[in-house]
Amino acid sequence: MKICVAQTRPVKGDISQNIENHKRFIDRAAAHSADILVFPELSITGYEPTLASELATTPDDSRFAVFQQRSDAHNLTIGIGVPTRNEAGVCITMVLFHPSQPWQTYSKQYLHADEEPFFVSGQNASVVIRNKPEVALAICYELSISEHAETAHRNGATIYLASVAKTASGVEKAAQSLAAIAQTYSMTVLMANSVGPSDDFISGGKTAIWNTRGDLLGQLNDTVEGILLLDTDTQEVVVQTL
Repeated sequence: MKICVAQTRPVKGDISQNIENHKRFIDRAAAHSADILVFPELSITGYEPTLASELATTPDDSRFAVFQQRSDAHNLTIGIGVPTRNEAGVCITMVLFHPSQPWQTYSKQYLHADEEPFFVSGQNASVVIRNKPEVALAICYELSISEHAETAHRNGATIYLASVAKTASGVEKAAQSLAAIAQTYSMTVLMANSVGPSDDFISGGKTAIWNTRGDLLGQLNDTVEGILLLDTDTQEVVVQTL
């Protein structure tokens, strides 16, 4: 399997422009025959909690049809970050578009205290995409909650895929946590972070991949957009800037 993580520079609140930007990453990942491509947290709007209620939508938003089309065309599972609204409020959600299958959602279960005024916790039956091998999803703060990775491991995950929006200092702490998760549970770990302005901070990039021993296999820097792609069979990593 080939798994790809994207490092994007979202345009604040501009869904249309961010969709156009996502297309570039999808086409580049498809050119490398990726099977899964995951974007950073709230990649479609940028990480903007104060705008989330205004920007929140649903997974079947017609603007997202392009992702299903590209998923089908490239035989590629695509995960985009979106604020979604339900009867309880607004969730931080990853919408997953699978080739020739219904879309799937995973909403962030564990919120940071700073997020609680703007979002509600997601209610998910499982954190694992059944994709042989099983790939578990985590959204930002969740990687700091030991129960989250434990549940993923217990559910059979061998790959842990974290979608985040973190500062330079935050991403350094996350890197330590993710390397420890990889080593503790013998899971391959990938992290997708954004770069540029996010809310009241600057996202620190350094999107990365760790092997099951917790060794760093590849990493982008803290300023450029790009992709990291891992071949899980050969452990080969492709690093490209966009």
